[in-house]
Amino acid sequence: MAHIEPLAPETTPELADTFRHFESILGFVPNSLLTMQRRPAIVRAFGELTAAVMDPEGSVEPGFKRLLAHFSSRAAGCQYCEAHSLIAAGISGVAQDKVDAIWEYQTSELYSEAERAALDFALAAGSVPNSVDEALMARLKKHWSEEQIVELLGAVCLYGFLNRWNDSMATDLEEAPRQLGDRLLRQGGWTGGKHVGAGD
Repeated sequence: MAHIEPLAPETTPELADTFRHFESILGFVPNSLLTMQRRPAIVRAFGELTAAVMDPEGSVEPGFKRLLAHFSSRAAGCQYCEAHSLIAAGISGVAQDKVDAIWEYQTSELYSEAERAALDFALAAGSVPNSVDEALMARLKKHWSEEQIVELLGAVCLYGFLNRWNDSMATDLEEAPRQLGDRLLRQGGWTGGKHVGAGD
């Protein structure tokens, strides 16, 4: 059960555009933002950062950045964000079979060597303590430009904020990401943790 309950989206009318943007990303307004709206300026700032990091005009596809977010959230242990990021990846254009092969990314032909290096980077960057080292960075630089690496790390850091927010708040997981977690992530030990009620 969430430590602080989300408020209804209508509570803060001036956030309607921001909420619509997140609804287009996820298919719903996330409980994290509905809780956060107690300080509207934080929601607006987070919305602007999200738009900058996930900019479709960038040099890394937004859908792939959502996969990076999944891996960094997995490293951080935030089960809410693990499920959310995969919902967003699908909506952002990542093929369902690729999402379904997320546990086999190291061997699946659906993932390139460049993607494997970037996903390993996300795991290392999302870990505490951070485990990005020179060898991993050298491997990453074989496939990605410096501009792209900035975008890759931007996605990891964006979700670093959400990982801390949602795990600290025990944000309740919405139905769609919960179903995805039950279908796909349970095979890797995902349970939903504190983000699902004990009686659910």
